Amino acid sequence: MSSVEVDLGFLEEADPWRLRSPQFPSKVGGKPAWLSQTGLPSVAELECQKCRLPMAFLLQVYAPVSGLDRCFHRTLFLFCCKTPECYTRGDSRCMKVFRSQLPRRNDFYSFDPPPEDEPPSDDDPKQSVLPSSGVKLCWVCGCPGNKACARCHTVTYCGKHHQTLHWKNTHKRECCSQEAAVATASSFLFPESELVTEPEEEQREREEEKQEAQRSDDCPSLAEGLAESELEEMALHETEDSKVFQRFKRRIATEPHQVLRYTRGGSPLWVSSQLIPSEQDIPPCTCGARRTFEFQVMPQLLNSLRVDSTGASVDWGTLAVFTCADSCNHDDQYCTEFIWKQDFSSDQHSLNKKP
Repeated sequence: MSSVEVDLGFLEEADPWRLRSPQFPSKVGGKPAWLSQTGLPSVAELECQKCRLPMAFLLQVYAPVSGLDRCFHRTLFLFCCKTPECYTRGDSRCMKVFRSQLPRRNDFYSFDPPPEDEPPSDDDPKQSVLPSSGVKLCWVCGCPGNKACARCHTVTYCGKHHQTLHWKNTHKRECCSQEAAVATASSFLFPESELVTEPEEEQREREEEKQEAQRSDDCPSLAEGLAESELEEMALHETEDSKVFQRFKRRIATEPHQVLRYTRGGSPLWVSSQLIPSEQDIPPCTCGARRTFEFQVMPQLLNSLRVDSTGASVDWGTLAVFTCADSCNHDDQYCTEFIWKQDFSSDQHSLNKKP
């Protein structure tokens, strides 16, 4: 991914093996394909700060930094709460983002690029573990979990909540049977897709903006023909917020299915003039370096997550992720980065997610 241009992310179907850790995938949904197999976020770190329930894996972006050996492999992982009531306006505590990075020569992956063909699997279907480190994972969410089923001692969980969920859904009838050898898809997980990127084409947008400006210059009589009261009414409706929102819609119109925009060191495309963070709102990294914008998650992704609800719902206008400008190491631990959830303003009743 380039740090100069904007790269757009789109969802595509992919063979499951292509979404595993050795392939260094970018993906949405399913279980996280952890990069480093040690130093994973703790159970407490993966809890929602509002309801204290386990968060679900939303997506990961493979984003190495050119020229930095410590970032030869680098992935950002985003988790979100599935409790609709936690999505209050201007509150980002229902989401978290983590960064993991490795040099090219490391303890988990080959020095050479991953194979293009499906490799033989050495995974034991009766165990949910990271093969190179032996770290046990929760069968429901794929996050670290050492709490084992008291009957079969085979299936592990991140905590009581997911153990209860799995028991009620499938494990009660599978426990201590051959059926338990096959991990079933969890209703807790979001649908899984590969996240593929391509550069944004901006030339058409620039030409359209130039044409629009030219039309405005050529038609000064339009304002002259309107009554003063009509002009005042138009001015009231043409608020700064609506201008920002219209700019957002124009920018995405040529690629309406984009679910992610990546431009490390660039600027987010905001959906509203409200709830835009100031520099003081974005804390520095624990190493002391400032955090810069890296990517944003678009509201179009909600169409694919099956979270629609008539009442409270998992929702956002856009999610902006800010990361350490130095992409520092943290003793080989997964590093917490910063996420800002911007919601639509009160007068933006709906976003045309499928223009």
